[in-house]
Amino acid sequence: MTQALQPAQLEKELQSLDKWIVEGDKLTKQFSFADFREAMAFMVRVAFEAEEQAHHPELFNVYKDVRIQLATHDAGGKITSKDIALAKRIDAL
Repeated sequence: MTQALQPAQLEKELQSLDKWIVEGDKLTKQFSFADFREAMAFMVRVAFEAEEQAHHPELFNVYKDVRIQLATHDAGGKITSKDIALAKRIDAL
């Protein structure tokens, strides 16, 4: 079972991420694109990256906006190093 990051670890990791925030027990980021097509293309790229890492985010879309939330189910829905790694890969897209 994957271990949740401790608060001090999480704070340190957040400094290495671009505009990700913690909402409840989830790592969250809002993305905005020029239009619906670009938002959908981004979500597909995220899906392929998530599948590669065998770690699947919560994806929400309304028109040109995409919201991503990350938490690790086998860590009780808490943020783990797996979430940090996926957030970094998403930012690299």
